[in-house]
Amino acid sequence: MKYANQAIILAVALLAVPLSAKAAEYDLLIKGGHLIDPKNQTNGPADVAVKEGKIAHIATNIDPARAQEVVDAAGLYVVPGLVDLHTHVFFGTAEDSAYSNGFSAVPPDGFTFRSGVTTVVDAGGAGWKDFLLFKRQTIDHSQTRVLAFINIVGSGMKGGPIEQDLNDMDPRLTALRAQEFPGLIVGVKTAHYSGNNWEAVDRAVAAGKLAGLPVMVDFGYQTPPLPLGDLFLVHLRPGDIFTHTYSNPQNRDALVGTDGKVQPKAWEAVKRGIVFDVGHGAGSFVFRQVVPATREGFHPNTISSDLHVRSMNGGMKNLLNVMSKFLNLGLSLSDVIDKSTWAPAQVISRDDLGHLSLGAEADLTILSIQEGSFGFLDVEGSRMSGTKKLECELTLRAGRVVWDLNGLAAKDWSNGQSTPPR
Repeated sequence: MKYANQAIILAVALLAVPLSAKAAEYDLLIKGGHLIDPKNQTNGPADVAVKEGKIAHIATNIDPARAQEVVDAAGLYVVPGLVDLHTHVFFGTAEDSAYSNGFSAVPPDGFTFRSGVTTVVDAGGAGWKDFLLFKRQTIDHSQTRVLAFINIVGSGMKGGPIEQDLNDMDPRLTALRAQEFPGLIVGVKTAHYSGNNWEAVDRAVAAGKLAGLPVMVDFGYQTPPLPLGDLFLVHLRPGDIFTHTYSNPQNRDALVGTDGKVQPKAWEAVKRGIVFDVGHGAGSFVFRQVVPATREGFHPNTISSDLHVRSMNGGMKNLLNVMSKFLNLGLSLSDVIDKSTWAPAQVISRDDLGHLSLGAEADLTILSIQEGSFGFLDVEGSRMSGTKKLECELTLRAGRVVWDLNGLAAKDWSNGQSTPPR
């Protein structure tokens, strides 16, 4: 009888436990937001539930009692974590090393989550010789997911004469290193080569063929210039990436010609499947190219920042600022989100990224659109006025809150509770 009475008391006690104290079905619920998920063709009101770092449930109305923590996203946009296809995050303190363990690159976590970015691709900071250092030093120690284009120059993007050494551009060794890290090394990069020949491009493409990867080309340093049409239609392959699409034309053909029209060779390249990437940077985005191009309907396939020390303190600022420029140039919000999430994920064959499908890792961003009078700068210091600006309210990386601008996921101090450190 003694044990029977104890069992009754325990049963009554369990019934008295409030629902919030019981094991919740979901860890986190994003409630009341407007979901934009280009891969799944979703653009409308929806709640998103997260469990153990994965997307667990999406529906128009999920009971908040089913979640341990609820974030009110009313009036906000819920989108996949942004994928920045062109960044420089191989930060280090080696002298004369530029973007390859040098001072020109930035440590990713300090500049990603606050902009809604959960995945970055380092654009050629490391070559086959120093990729292992990059992995140990940056990739393995970052909360941000860091992927890489490997430089065709074995010593990486150290600037100056080092990037001109054809003897250090070995397709076989570059491909071998890439094959060691499938899914982590997602492409080959060539940049800054000033020789009046196609050697750097062709060797990068050769490495890409060996490794089964796309090539990203930063092109236009040759004197005299090499024909842009030949790059698009002869040397690159469908799926290869032309970054700095809207650059100031100095040592290359301009995208927009003197007649104010997008050159026919660029339209041919679009049909051929060349990927046009923004790669804003500190010297590669001018309104006198991008404005007439977008008016004509020539839009980039992918929107990227070319994040580094100079660009983040110049006209670029961050990926959301670049996206805001295209929003004010007339692209729809869903299109801008697509070009910053699902589209770049497809370009690098990482179909697990850039969407909020059930079971996908819960990389998620909540955005607001600020309405007002704003000014946007290009790399020449020219100003464009706009009325809309994107701002990141909250970022989840693998289901964890890693950025919370206004405390959407926090409890108010006055109720005697606090949110434990994450």
